[in-house]
Order: sequence, then structure tokens, then C-alpha cells
Amino acid sequence: MKILVVHASAGAGHMKAAEAVANVLRNNPAHDVHFLDALDRAPSIYKSLYRGTYSFLISRIPDLWGVVFGLLDVPTLQPAVRTFRRIYNTIHCGGFERFLMNEQFDWVISTHFMPTEITSALKRRGKIRSKLLTVVTDFDVHKIWLASHVDFYAVASDWTQEKIRSLGVPADKVVVTGIPTDEKFAAVYEISDLKKKYDLIDDVFTVLVATGSFGIGPIEEIIDSLKGFQIIVVCGHNKSLYERLTLKKAPLVHVKGLVNNMYEWMAVSDAMVSKPGGLSIAEALVMQLPLVFFNAIPGQETNNIRVLKHYGIGVNTNNIEDIVAQMEQWKSSKDAHLTALKKTKTLARPNAAKDIVRLVERS
Repeated sequence: MKILVVHASAGAGHMKAAEAVANVLRNNPAHDVHFLDALDRAPSIYKSLYRGTYSFLISRIPDLWGVVFGLLDVPTLQPAVRTFRRIYNTIHCGGFERFLMNEQFDWVISTHFMPTEITSALKRRGKIRSKLLTVVTDFDVHKIWLASHVDFYAVASDWTQEKIRSLGVPADKVVVTGIPTDEKFAAVYEISDLKKKYDLIDDVFTVLVATGSFGIGPIEEIIDSLKGFQIIVVCGHNKSLYERLTLKKAPLVHVKGLVNNMYEWMAVSDAMVSKPGGLSIAEALVMQLPLVFFNAIPGQETNNIRVLKHYGIGVNTNNIEDIVAQMEQWKSSKDAHLTALKKTKTLARPNAAKDIVRLVERS
């Protein structure tokens, strides 16, 4: 089969989920697999604005982003939102539309709502024959993910399934697969060997502080407050934060920039302090890491927290003292730590990417 796996590079999670699915598809030589950032088929200035506007809003004016996110989800506004999106995407994404029409894929697997909307519109107009599978990369479902000609939605949990069905999507189009993660997150590691590899002390409670791809939040304050813990902090694209933390040379603090081996850092950690992005959560659940969330972006991240709370997973707080108290509890009580670890198994879906591929191959 000729298959396109497509994302849009607004945040890293959509790309990583797409990569996980594409990697599984490539294991089967019968598939002709194409991987694409839909924004690469748009004018360069639009691509920069699309990425930059999102980055600016969530890092500088998150409350405004929350308002926009909420307005786009209001039921009575959906006809206007759909009309605006159709016009907007037609104007700016003609290159991607032409690509889809020229290539005529058997399947399009989309991990972002923008290429989903464009593919659906072309199907509706009879311009392409492709089947369309949309992978929802959050635990909640915003109406912006919905499109009329999606053949299947792959979703994170039973809660997500019920939510998307409540929005009018037929039950036979919704499959609970989990959010796809790289197979390396499901691998078994020799922890002692990894700790030696990275000069980590073997018997000290280790906290992974992950700032998200944009590296935002009160990271320095959190690290300064976590006394007596071994800390691994991943700064993402925030070079300024990386440089400041590196200069401090704090004992037991290991500072990393943008990494491509997060699975190893998760493997050597006992707990994780993280922004609640859908992909980051999915990876941590597969690695069975107890989670504390901080600095959630209003909208998709606060909604992710709400869903995980339904399953008793994760602790959400913007109070640094609460973060420290939770880590102290897990450090001092093996039972408390084990209970938190076991809860992660409720939503862990290590085979999500394989299940999505199986769905495509069966249909």
C-alpha cells in the first residue's frame, strides 16, 4: 500500500507520534511509506508564522491561547469555524492539496488536525480516493480534530473514545489504540548499566524534569528546591535555560538540552516532573514513571490533566512546595511510589503504533 504519514510541526508531539507510526509501517516492505510535515508544502513565510504564532502564544500569552482554544470548541461557533478553516487552508495550503491529488495515496494517517481537515475536504469533493485515519495526540478531544470524511480515529483511552462519540462520531469509526510512541520506550533496559553510562549515582532517588520542547516554566526554582535528589533536567529548545543551569554546576544535577534519547533518561528515573503534553504523558506511562505536572498550557494540557485525574494518574500543581512534598513522599515510601507506578499501567499503551498499523492493514 502507498501510505502517507503526515503531521504539522507545531510542537514536537505531533511529529513524534507520526514518526512512531511510520517506523512500524516501514518494517513491512509491502508498504510504500511517505513521511511529511504538511507545512513543508506551504509557503515558507506561512510555515514560520504558523509555528511562531503557536510558540509565542503558549510561551508568552498562554491565557490568550486558552481563550482562543475554548472559543474554537464552542458548539454554536462550529459552522463559522469550519468555514473559516476551509478558506484559510485553501489559501495557504494549496501545495499540500496538490501533493495529495498528485500522489493519490491508499491511506493518509494524520497526527495533526490541519492535514486531517485538508484531506477530508479533498475526499468530500472527490479529488482523492485515500482512506483517512486521524491519530488524536491528546487525551481529550477538541472539536478542531473532527472532520466529515475521516474513516477512523485512533484515540488515547476509553474516556477519549466516549468523548469523541459524544461529539457525534459513529462508534465504528473510533478505536482505542493509545497515543503512538517510539518502540524504544517499551524496551527493557539494564538500569545499572545506563546509570554508569551517564555517571549517575545508582542508589539516589532520581527525578526527571522535562520542560517540553519549548523549555518553559519555573524550572530553576523547581531544581533549586529539590534538595537531596538526583535530577536530570531536559531543557528542550531553551538554550538560555541550558546555559544558566550548566553554569551553576549544582551537585547531583545533570543538565541536558534537546535530546533524542528521552527513553534512556526516563528509564533511569524514579519520577518525572513534566508539562502535560499528550505525547510526553504517553511516553512516561509506557515507561511507568509517576508524574507530577506543572505549568500546564490552558486548553489541551489542562484538559489532559483532567482526563488523567479521572484515572487517578499524576499530580497537578503550580506550587513548588507541593512538587517537593510529593517527591519526598515517593522517595521515603516505597509503597506510595509503587502505588503511583502501578496506576500508570491503566493507560499505558506500548503497542499503540503497531495497533494503528494493524487497523490500516485490516481495513
